[in-house]
Amino acid sequence: MAVLVTRPAPDNERTASALRARGFEVLLAPMLRFEPVALPPDAGHDAAGVIVTSSNALRAVAPQLRGSALLRLPLFAVGDRTAAAAREAGFTQVISAAADATALRDLIADSGVVVDAKATLLYLAGADISRDLASELAERGFDVVTQTVYRMAPVAALPRDVCAAFAANRIEAVLHYSRRSAAAFVAAIRADGVEISALAVPHGCLSANVAEVLREAGATQVTIAAHPDENDMLEGLTRALRS
Repeated sequence: MAVLVTRPAPDNERTASALRARGFEVLLAPMLRFEPVALPPDAGHDAAGVIVTSSNALRAVAPQLRGSALLRLPLFAVGDRTAAAAREAGFTQVISAAADATALRDLIADSGVVVDAKATLLYLAGADISRDLASELAERGFDVVTQTVYRMAPVAALPRDVCAAFAANRIEAVLHYSRRSAAAFVAAIRADGVEISALAVPHGCLSANVAEVLREAGATQVTIAAHPDENDMLEGLTRALRS
């Protein structure tokens, strides 16, 4: 019996390692595919700082930043993992909120970065943004330019081994990390003809927002992490499957 991980690469490998350390067999079916978007040559030419809320943004722009003046600007990262990715990309002034978007917004607002009439903050973001951080900062007097640097495209079908595992009832649970990946999963199981068996197993979700997609699709065994944290999610899964 295996746990199916639907989050995109490369983060799914980290999740798989954590599950194997807990004694689970793991199957991977990333339901979103990372696609970088080219950074315009003049992006951030008048910027006073850079904002990043996902390490995927840094993964997208890193190959384009060699010799860029952006690397010398202060970069505000949502958390420590994103901050580490920023340093690896070559940024030298990295400030981490070590929490969430709310903490990041407050960190930027209190940072002392002065944005004059000709300066902006450059927000390197994905094509789909769950929170309008730019507008929240605008309310505090900051001029923020959002630059799309990557998109996460839905994957239309499950891997063949995963379809076979559902058909043979060899999957004991599925993990979901975002609303968009959960929606892609639901579309794929319907297209692949394994909807009944796939929705019959327990589904672990990182948040209530993600869980809503599975419940609307017909899943009845849906659990939500006590906090939007992978460790909480995996501990809940372990208790549920081994109780």
